[in-house]
Amino acid sequence: MTSLTESTPQDELSTKAILQHRVWRLYKGYKSTINKLNGVLWPGSLLNLGLTIGALAAVRISHVGALRPIKSHLTNLESFTPFSHEVPKAFVACSLAGLILFLTLTFCRKLMLRQLLKYRVWMYENPARPCATTKLWGVLVKVLSGWRPSLYSYQGSLPRMPVPPLRETMRQLVESFEPIYAEKPEKLEQLKKEAENFEATLGPKLQKALILRSWWADNFVSDWWEKYVYLMGRTPLPINSNYYIMDQCYWTPTDRQCARAAGVLYQMLLVRDQVLTEEFEPLSIRKMIPVCMAQYRRLFSTTRVPGEEIDTLVNYSSSESQHIVVNRRGLLYKVDVTDKFGNLVSPCDLEKQMEWIVEDADNKYEDVPESERLVPVLTSTDRTTWARTRAQYFSSGLNKESLQCIESAVMMVVLDTHSFSDLSGRASHLLHGDVGQYWFDKSIELISMSDGHVGLNCEHSYADAPVVAHVIEFNLTYDAISNLYDESGHCLDLRPNPLPTKLRSKPTPLHWEMSDKLAECISRACSQAEKDNNDLDLVLYDHTEFGKGDIKKCKLSPDAFIQMALHTTYRKLTGTPVLTYEASMTRLFRNGRTETVRSLSREANNFVTTFLNPARPREESRDLLKAACERHAIMYKDAMNGKGIDRHLFALYVASRGMGVDCEFLKNVLSIPWTLSTSQQPQQQIWWSPGCGNPKYHDKLCPGGGFGPVANDGYGVSYMVPGDLRIFFHVSSRRSASGTNSQLFMDTLKLSMAEMRALYDLEQVNKTIGRHDHLLTTVWKRKQSYTDISPDAKTILQGTMQGIRIRGRQRMRKEDNMKEGQGDSQ
Repeated sequence: MTSLTESTPQDELSTKAILQHRVWRLYKGYKSTINKLNGVLWPGSLLNLGLTIGALAAVRISHVGALRPIKSHLTNLESFTPFSHEVPKAFVACSLAGLILFLTLTFCRKLMLRQLLKYRVWMYENPARPCATTKLWGVLVKVLSGWRPSLYSYQGSLPRMPVPPLRETMRQLVESFEPIYAEKPEKLEQLKKEAENFEATLGPKLQKALILRSWWADNFVSDWWEKYVYLMGRTPLPINSNYYIMDQCYWTPTDRQCARAAGVLYQMLLVRDQVLTEEFEPLSIRKMIPVCMAQYRRLFSTTRVPGEEIDTLVNYSSSESQHIVVNRRGLLYKVDVTDKFGNLVSPCDLEKQMEWIVEDADNKYEDVPESERLVPVLTSTDRTTWARTRAQYFSSGLNKESLQCIESAVMMVVLDTHSFSDLSGRASHLLHGDVGQYWFDKSIELISMSDGHVGLNCEHSYADAPVVAHVIEFNLTYDAISNLYDESGHCLDLRPNPLPTKLRSKPTPLHWEMSDKLAECISRACSQAEKDNNDLDLVLYDHTEFGKGDIKKCKLSPDAFIQMALHTTYRKLTGTPVLTYEASMTRLFRNGRTETVRSLSREANNFVTTFLNPARPREESRDLLKAACERHAIMYKDAMNGKGIDRHLFALYVASRGMGVDCEFLKNVLSIPWTLSTSQQPQQQIWWSPGCGNPKYHDKLCPGGGFGPVANDGYGVSYMVPGDLRIFFHVSSRRSASGTNSQLFMDTLKLSMAEMRALYDLEQVNKTIGRHDHLLTTVWKRKQSYTDISPDAKTILQGTMQGIRIRGRQRMRKEDNMKEGQGDSQ
């Protein structure tokens, strides 16, 4: 067995080493204190404060006539000091006056910056050609912003999210259902009447309540969203709520499992240290417009504790949480991540501890009862069942101690026994794992596979995916541009101050007291988890036919183009339009999280209907595609600017329940399922990260992550657009649902995108006919295997093939006509 004593000396360190540790801790403590003080004083700083006091001291000793009024006020202030000597009196007076002046100027700067950040015209302009007002606004923002902001410096300067006008929300709501109820005009008319009645009766009262709330709350909806949408959700977390994030698509920096786990863990712990000391660089758009960083507070050391009616998020302090819990084949171990001096354990020492755990767990595996190895499966049950089980069997004794150790851990680490040759298999495994493998309540769980690939399974209530993706992006970037492992694949000690490590203890096994009744609970949970896992149908596809580069050449938004392709695909397969959700962030506001873009707009529906009609000219489809993409881009920006409707509708409903009113209109509108739930993942959030288009990083790109379908009979689609040449798609659905098939959806989506691309390139029509005829045949065969396909869907799919050939013949005729015209002119 690996010897931790040899790899990490436990004998007494030398006096010099101990002194180095203490000096290093003092330096880190000093740096952290200064950084936090600067964060409080931002957009000013301690340097600004010192300069202000120094300037007043210079005025006090000067004899310039113009400065006599200020000098006189300082002299008068000296009379209130308790000192008799002139120098101490002058020093205290200047310091006090300087502090007051500095705080006043800082408050004014912060207030002015908050007003400036409400300006949003820049978002709707071409970044290369901003108007004069935007240019002036940009200069003022840069002047008023402080130097080197800390993690939370901008929080006090971010504007509060406004409550959208009630009338505008009702108008957009009705408009969003026009494509859905196109063939059911009586339903649309009924919705209009209900919206008008709500706007005239209960709506204004609820609107006033939200406006009042927006005046004092940091955000009028975010805390309600967390509480009622996430924490009150009773469905199991895996697939329904948690999401996954992957590492590099086809490459790993090392194939040694323990080394990779230790390397990634150490990089994430470095980020945690920077978050705790607020040294972590805050995100900004165009290096100027700040976004809210509040979600980073609970990234680590957080767990979701189940309750019978509502869960609770518990975040442990850094003094309580200085360890991780490692899971190897169901055997859990507590591992300290700080040494006796409070410094991070080196990646080399972490690797050796991981290796020790693998050997120890594999040796003891057969001796541990299966029910004890499967305790984590309880976190995959519905929340009420888990809360009752937790209260009954984990409230005292050994079980309580082990549970407390898990819940207070910085994060969970799983040393997996699996590896996958395909992206889809790896993605599916990261979303749910083997039965009883993941502890789904933890904020972040790092999964290290046997071939060196890693991934994350993340709880969703405390923060959204881009926040966790930002953290893991640091590690993935360093993997690509640095050597974190030696030639044999082991970790290198790249610490800036590599001091000797004195571990607190060896990895400590966690144990459970198992009763027959608890074993029965675990057995039932395993049966349900296995059923849910087998029901997931997830496909991850690396689309390399073309990327955003070609889409931008068509002068279209890549995100809008993909959304139109998704609508087209779903219409081909079902023949009907559906309510579609696209996530947009609202982090330009204080404590902002997400908003919904209802991407099936009137313009999008017009495009899809025309595009799928082979008798309509391609020029018309192209014009409608442009109009639909332009409309979508505006809708997305509106959502970012607090002009979306879904969080407003949700807040109105919560307010109505708080007033004791059960509003059927709001309940019905909010209960309509999102059959198509989509999300674009951020490509790069680190400004200094190398470009994704560089060929040497082709296999090192991260495909992003994904989630399960929101509606039982729908699809969950996430996508990432790295560089100009490829797009990663994650498509999920349920096998038990009638009429869904993730592979079929992906195949049809590829075809739809190729056909749409062909609208902008005449030569692409021929390529589409030749290259995608086999794909269309495959799609058609899979479609025919369904027993419940609608006649409309069959007609649409047949028309698609016919349309491609018709357009190809039209293109050839145009080319012949052009050649004849050229011959006549010659």
